Amino acid sequence: MTLAADVDLHERDPGSFLEEVHSFEFWFQAVEGYLSGTTFGHREGTREEALEPERRERLLSVLANYCMGETAALDGAAGLIAIAPDRRSKVFLSTQVADEGRHLEVFLKRLSDLGVRDPEGEVEKRASPSLKLLHRHLLTLIDARDWDAAIFTQNVALESLEFVVFRTHLKDADRVTAEVLEGVIKDERRHMGFGENELGRRLAEAPHRRRRIVEARRTVDHLILDLLADTARHIGIPLSEHEALGRQYMESVARLGLEP
Repeated sequence: MTLAADVDLHERDPGSFLEEVHSFEFWFQAVEGYLSGTTFGHREGTREEALEPERRERLLSVLANYCMGETAALDGAAGLIAIAPDRRSKVFLSTQVADEGRHLEVFLKRLSDLGVRDPEGEVEKRASPSLKLLHRHLLTLIDARDWDAAIFTQNVALESLEFVVFRTHLKDADRVTAEVLEGVIKDERRHMGFGENELGRRLAEAPHRRRRIVEARRTVDHLILDLLADTARHIGIPLSEHEALGRQYMESVARLGLEP
């Protein structure tokens, strides 16, 4: 079976995507493919680099925001199971719950490995207010049983944000963090694929749904772009490259034709 990481999700045949990627069988093989031989997302033999105090401080802030983002995605995926319109979506989301829980665990462990005695307290202290607001907004959509807007907010907007940031961070991350990010990125591709496929299919069936999803985009775009800029600053990305990150996020959203 071909793993999600081996084929770009936008090049997959929609039929094969639905049959494979929604299933636990696919998930088991995909996870086994990149987690085998790792502990908390990285190989045991990978040695920690000595980080300068300023770089360590910035990394702690980045990891705290990763933890908050994964908490939002974990709560979101768990809540979406109850309002999913079909059993296939419920199965997929149950695999996503496991993914997000593991992501949260490995990022909290990374904080601990860097000497943080109270990782959860550090997350609350350092996490972006915009990310906390996005988390609350997502749960409000789920409480309202607003499937289309909630799937857009989580599996398109939030997952696209994380995908862009993780890939950018990977280029200059320390060795241990880089190995953790490599595994997480492979999951994010699958989550994004589900969101884009689900909304694309629903829009094809009922074009009137576009208005509600466009409204959802207007609500979260500024939060996402604020988070991109804030996280890029902590990672140490030059200001001149911030605009490029914003464009990458916008391109992910644009694939659905959701003009603001």
